[in-house]
Amino acid sequence: AVVSTQSTGELPLKVDVNVWNYEHLRQFCMQLNELCVLLQPVCNAETCSQMTATVSWIFLCAVHKEPKECCAIDYIRHTLDGAASILNSNKYFPSRVNIKDSSVNKLPSTCRRVYRIFSHAYFHHKSIYDDFESRTMLCHRFDRWVKKFDLITPDLLIVPLDDNSDNLSDNSDNDGYSTLQAINNSVVEAPNSKEEEDNGHYATVSENAPQPNTAPITPDVEEEDSDEDDETTIRE
Repeated sequence: AVVSTQSTGELPLKVDVNVWNYEHLRQFCMQLNELCVLLQPVCNAETCSQMTATVSWIFLCAVHKEPKECCAIDYIRHTLDGAASILNSNKYFPSRVNIKDSSVNKLPSTCRRVYRIFSHAYFHHKSIYDDFESRTMLCHRFDRWVKKFDLITPDLLIVPLDDNSDNLSDNSDNDGYSTLQAINNSVVEAPNSKEEEDNGHYATVSENAPQPNTAPITPDVEEEDSDEDDETTIRE
């Protein structure tokens, strides 16, 4: 079934809110892979040895059995791979048309971790962030969506956004992304059948992109969501 919004973030009639949010999160993660690729030439273990967004906080990587520090680019890759692992998990999301109540809590925790990619790019690689955001408006759309459905608490949304973003013109460069102005007409397609669901594809970082400084890992999908405090530490 094809569902579309009549107003920004408005849930269409007869559409399950959990399916709606699940599909949006999948799309956001797929589109974030481009930002990851753009960051890799300048974000590495030497330039960004820790995953930070401001001068005060260090984010710990949650895909390991015990959260630990990773350099920023590895944190970003691990986070996107971990999100893909969770969102494609037959245990948590065996269907894309019916979301188990017990799996709904995976969405806010994944959103929180994914958002840190925007914040790191904004505070440490501003020119790359600005170029990416001017073409895609992805952070603006993500911010509006998580606020609408209470997926991230406002105090964690630290990337400054233009208060007049509603009046921005369509800056699409025809690469398939909608800008903030076009989000009202955005379309999310859910599978019509089990066959379509089985043939679904979840994008990951391009194989042609520069490789990370550490060997790839297989994310440890958590049995329960980690407490937020386990993933952050205050820099003295």
